[in-house]
Amino acid sequence: MRRFWVIGGIGFGACLCFVALLVVGTYSAAAGIANAGGRQVGLAKGAVPGKYQALVQKWGVLCPTLSPAILAAQLYSESGWNPTIVSPADARGIAQFIPGTWATHGIDGDGDGDRDIWDPNDAIPSAASYDCELARYVRKVPGDPVANMLAAYNAGPGAVTQHQGVPPFRETQGYVKAITTLAKSFERPVGRVAPSQQAAGAIYFAQKQLGTPYLWGGNGTPDQDGRFDCSGLTKAAYETVGIELPRVANDQYNAGSHPSRDQLLPGDLVFFSDDLTNSREIRHVGLYVGGGYMINAPYTGAVIRFDKIDTPDYFGATRVTKDGAEALPERPEAGRSAS
Repeated sequence: MRRFWVIGGIGFGACLCFVALLVVGTYSAAAGIANAGGRQVGLAKGAVPGKYQALVQKWGVLCPTLSPAILAAQLYSESGWNPTIVSPADARGIAQFIPGTWATHGIDGDGDGDRDIWDPNDAIPSAASYDCELARYVRKVPGDPVANMLAAYNAGPGAVTQHQGVPPFRETQGYVKAITTLAKSFERPVGRVAPSQQAAGAIYFAQKQLGTPYLWGGNGTPDQDGRFDCSGLTKAAYETVGIELPRVANDQYNAGSHPSRDQLLPGDLVFFSDDLTNSREIRHVGLYVGGGYMINAPYTGAVIRFDKIDTPDYFGATRVTKDGAEALPERPEAGRSAS
């Protein structure tokens, strides 16, 4: 999304003498202060890959308008936590900076003497610094400070100032809604997560598939004899109630908030991984039905069946919402996340 800043921001910066670099110390005292746009809470277990969690937690409180969950949602949306990705617009690395933007806004986050667009230790702090720089510029604009910051990130601060709030651009309004919704999947819930309105329909579909043989990559199509793999089954179950989930299990994890084990309700998605610190390593998903059991498509040679969820590789759960699923970024499928 930084391409909007590059395209529209050059003249704007020259015209309004926009400050080039944020002095990190200006915001350092903001660490731990409540988010100006809402609550400041911790990150959900494993939602941010373990090797980046400390960075996101530290830099996500760089200024009062930012939060770790907002920063995490932006990074996930931009790159899916991939530090080597390059977009068709030549946006690079985990924070997807375009080189021209990086030259102006990149900072030496780890203090090693260089500013490396490919190094998450520089790129993640730079993303937070850039957000806070935008927030500072639009701080006098009426409305929600978080929404205005995100709108400035997408459309440029000049557009936010001109329209005195989130501009009436479909893409910008969609971006603000997507990031604020997606952030909920990175927050550690501070109370009970609202029940799903579509859970019963998803379970009804899954129950009808019991006994069907597993098929790696199966989507339940006629040419596949109605067979599924794990994430194909959960995707199809929620499609019957009007929710379009991603095809891959580790992306399905971000389709809503994360109830704790003792808060599980039928219809929640339950996830399994060999790395309990990193949602990107999730390899299996099932549909919780209550009593400690799920319906799932387990592996080649098995059939869709009930299985217990309380195993050493239990990762966590997601309570799927329509808004949560719609907020997920579209990404080329890089391989099935299924057992």
